[in-house]
Amino acid sequence: MRTVRDADGNTYLLLKESDESSRVRDPETGEERHLPNEELDVVDGEAPLDAAATAVPESVRAVVRAAHDDTALGFLVELYHDGPLAARYALDAYDCCESDLFGMVSEFRMAGLVEQTETPTGEGYALTETGERGVEALLD
Repeated sequence: MRTVRDADGNTYLLLKESDESSRVRDPETGEERHLPNEELDVVDGEAPLDAAATAVPESVRAVVRAAHDDTALGFLVELYHDGPLAARYALDAYDCCESDLFGMVSEFRMAGLVEQTETPTGEGYALTETGERGVEALLD
């Protein structure tokens, strides 16, 4: 399988190639069709599995990449339901050591899922719009 692009810039997964046409799949919709070979260019450096992953919304992919275990995913779910949360509250409520919590939050911030915010009881964390969309899609 290879990643190909047509003249309009649409990306496809090349499923089968014959002399005159190729069967391709749109990675976002799953729709398959035949296109003339002369309309397709192989995309160097773009792995077919990376293209296939575009079927999943970017916000969900960000959550999946950043939440390495159930604890991390659970923290994002808690922020979704009850956030924003004060850092002090999170340390007490979730039985996390400070370094684990701050390490997890740092990864989420780098992934664009969590941002620092001020809560009524002190500095804390809230989901970004990307974080909210990603967690909400997983909960559906």
